[in-house]
Amino acid sequence: MLSHVWIIPALPALSFVLILAFGKRLPRGGSEIGIAAVAIAFVLACGTGVGWIQRVNHPPAAHEAPAAEHEEPAAGGHEEPAAAEKGEEPAAAGHEEPAAAEEGEESTAAEEGEEHHVTPPVVRGTTWLQSGGTKVEVGTMLDGLSAVMLLVVTLVSLLVHVYSTEYVAGDRRYTHFFAFLSLFTASMLFFVLSKTTLQMIVGWELVGLCSFVLIGHWWEEKPNSDAALKAFLTNRVGDVGLLVGVSILFFAAGGTFDIIGINEMANTGEIRHLLLLVASCSLMAAVMSKSGQFILHTWLPDAMAGPTPVSALIHAATMVVAGIYLIARLYSVFWHGFQIGESTINLMAVIGAVTVVFGALLAFVQNDIKKVLAYSTISQLGYMVMALGVGAWTAAIFHLFTHAFFKACLFLGAGSLSHAVHSFDMKQDMGGMRRFMPRTYWTFMIGTGALMGIPPLAGFWSKDEILAGASGLGGEGGYKLMLVMGTIGAFCTCAYMSRVLWYVFWGEPRGAAALHTPHESGPRIVIPLVILAALGAVAGFANLPSFAGESIALRFEHYVEPTAAYFPGGLDAAFRHPEFTLWIAVVSTVVGILGIGLAYLWFWRGAGPHGITERSRPARAGYRLLENRYYLDHLYTGVIAGGTKGPVARAANWVNQNVIDGLVNLVARGTRGSGQWVYTHIDQGVVDTLVNGSGATAEGSGQLLRRQQTGKVQSYGAYLFAGATILAAVFVFIASTS
Repeated sequence: MLSHVWIIPALPALSFVLILAFGKRLPRGGSEIGIAAVAIAFVLACGTGVGWIQRVNHPPAAHEAPAAEHEEPAAGGHEEPAAAEKGEEPAAAGHEEPAAAEEGEESTAAEEGEEHHVTPPVVRGTTWLQSGGTKVEVGTMLDGLSAVMLLVVTLVSLLVHVYSTEYVAGDRRYTHFFAFLSLFTASMLFFVLSKTTLQMIVGWELVGLCSFVLIGHWWEEKPNSDAALKAFLTNRVGDVGLLVGVSILFFAAGGTFDIIGINEMANTGEIRHLLLLVASCSLMAAVMSKSGQFILHTWLPDAMAGPTPVSALIHAATMVVAGIYLIARLYSVFWHGFQIGESTINLMAVIGAVTVVFGALLAFVQNDIKKVLAYSTISQLGYMVMALGVGAWTAAIFHLFTHAFFKACLFLGAGSLSHAVHSFDMKQDMGGMRRFMPRTYWTFMIGTGALMGIPPLAGFWSKDEILAGASGLGGEGGYKLMLVMGTIGAFCTCAYMSRVLWYVFWGEPRGAAALHTPHESGPRIVIPLVILAALGAVAGFANLPSFAGESIALRFEHYVEPTAAYFPGGLDAAFRHPEFTLWIAVVSTVVGILGIGLAYLWFWRGAGPHGITERSRPARAGYRLLENRYYLDHLYTGVIAGGTKGPVARAANWVNQNVIDGLVNLVARGTRGSGQWVYTHIDQGVVDTLVNGSGATAEGSGQLLRRQQTGKVQSYGAYLFAGATILAAVFVFIASTS
């Protein structure tokens, strides 16, 4: 299966075509096709994961060949054979990489006297086109990172598909919804299996296109179409950075889009640091827009206008994690570009840390439960970017892994609540919901606990590893500022989620919850919630710290983190892993409990300075700042867009009135004047004179000839004789002159 992973994205892509072609004729509107395709893809992803684990446990034999001779074969369809056995060149796109021998054959390579297991990725490729000396290839690249992403995307997508059959039942575009849900899944799977940066651009844009369609699914309502356009346009801003960054890397790497080749050249110093820095900064713009990093995060909360299953898929497994995957896949570029292993601060770490805190603060002033979760996602994505910025690669991907489950659980739980009360406003239309919806309540509580980082739930292990990385990695002293920002984010997360729990599940029913007695959702909604809650509870055990024992500790790190030469850990001794630090775990947990305690005193006990925003001007100004989302939307729409639209509109109107209309009026006046002259002098003076003259001549000659019509035969004979005489004279004259 490792050599045929292209089948996994092909299945939902085929499902998209089949649903559009036949969906409306089927009993379930085409949803059965989508569910079947994604279910098979999930099974194959599980098989791929098992195969990768076996490959890591029994790595293929490692061989070395001269770097200049390494080149990837043009014909696809086969995994690279071992150079020593086949006599062919291994697949490293011009740079040194261990070639793959027969799977199941175990060997180790000694480096500096230590046993080091190298597991090369499984690469399949074929030449798509060739222009001059530049060869553009397409194919798949499978390693631990792509294997875990296949599992996450297919599992969450499958549960979202099942959930949607009840949530959007009876929708006016039910078939259309499932078709694009399948395409969304296929696009993300294509993206994570990309062999080249050019393929990544295609997958990146397809994901953006599908999000635009699904966010604006109910496009008849203007806020929905506005949200879809906002998401699309904001992402186009970042996409400029993606195109620039990929172009720089293409030329810097000697004209290749190959991901392995680019990463290896970055590791071996064959690409100048300045080029790596500029490319990294450009790519960070793409990450900021796609993964909702401050200050290009503004589209993400508005994207909640789409159906809740779409929100869950966007926030848990597709779209927003594409930026995280982009950094992780090209990590050698960022590692050397930002000098992550040697510094104590860099652009990536700062963007992530700022997003952690500023995104969390915005969640405090939201009444829409989905928007609270949206800002929570922004904050958690900030954790992942910050982790990558401090060098904690495995911690970032591990947090992506755990976050996918508990955040999907929370979004689908919010959808279950809205399904009962027909509203997302937790302050106006909820309250006391734990009495009516116990299964939704318990799954939501587990997801919330995992998000808060309450031990031993999943979020605790991944978030603690990020904070440990901020403390122990980087240059001398580590990334201490990032550690502080991450701890503040943990406090805010616990506090704003406690606020959510109070408004939704405690107190007396309000609004719609009081008017219409809610009831628990059906099994097609509840079962996905139970599965996701269970995963949110236990997924953290996949990467237990080293004190848990060698047989079960750091399994995620062992199987997912790359070990080949395209990853900085394979070549750079500065790359290391954070050790479990008890005091960080204790402090972060205590800080989180403090946030819960303060929220409990504020909401449950009514303690604290309620009404402070009415009495204190600074408090009122701070609340207004958060309520207006730091005025970034006003900056973008009012100042930048409005400032652009206003002058441009006025300039266009002036040109229309004074230039275009002036030319039209001038031409009209000239045409009218020339027409008047033609009428007066040509029509009246010449044409009419000729017409009137010919008429008068015809009338005069007619009168003259009429007088000759006497009826006398002798007169006609005389005319005939005269004519014959004249004709004879003419003939005589002609004969005499010739």
